[in-house]
Formats: sequence, C-alpha cells, structure tokens
Amino acid sequence: MLLDTSAWIEFFIGSEKGKRVKEVLYKNDCYTCIVSIAEVTNWALKEDRGVEFLVKAIKQLSNIIELDDDIMVLAGKLNFERKKLNKKWGMLDSFILASGSIYELKILTKDNDFNDLSDVEIL
Repeated sequence: MLLDTSAWIEFFIGSEKGKRVKEVLYKNDCYTCIVSIAEVTNWALKEDRGVEFLVKAIKQLSNIIELDDDIMVLAGKLNFERKKLNKKWGMLDSFILASGSIYELKILTKDNDFNDLSDVEIL
C-alpha cells in the first residue's frame, strides 16, 4: 500500500480516518513517495509540529520510493492527462500516482481527486 500525504496527516493527528491508516501500517508493507515528505514537512511547520519526528516516523513505518526516470516520465504523462479531467490536479499527485503505478501499489488517500481511479482507497 502506498500512503499519500493526506493519509499520513490523518495518522499523525489521530483522527478516525487515521485509525484506518494505522491498521494498514501494521498489517501491510507500506510505501511512501518521497514527495510526501516535503508535503508533510510543510504541514508540520504550519501546525507547529516536530518535523524531524514526523519524517523519522514515516521512514520507520514505510519504505520510501525515490524518484527515478521512469516515475518522472510517467508522472509528466499522467499530469498532462489528469489536468484535462481536473484542473486542480497537481504534479505532486502525479508523482504519487506514478509511483503507485510503477510499483503496482494501491494508494491510500483522503484526496478525492483520486476517486475516479482504480487501485485507490479513499479514506
């Protein structure tokens, strides 16, 4: 399972949806696209939370997917196509979607921009 940024945030705030994330984390091999670390860092700074602690938790609880040429090219293609359907679709979402696609991982997210995609679980 590939956890996107919104799933991590729900986990860190301990919400009801975060309980599902916790269950997934402890029952599955989980992955995180490295771009989610930047997004979690941004969120943590806005919320005055400990960045280092949160990043360490992500690295301990999941495998980090680094960006490579295959992910970058696929992300560009996906971004081009997804923007036709949803003007709000962002490149970081494309990196996450490409990572999930290449590694054949289901994506766990709270982001409804993913709701029309297969292999996605919306929290």
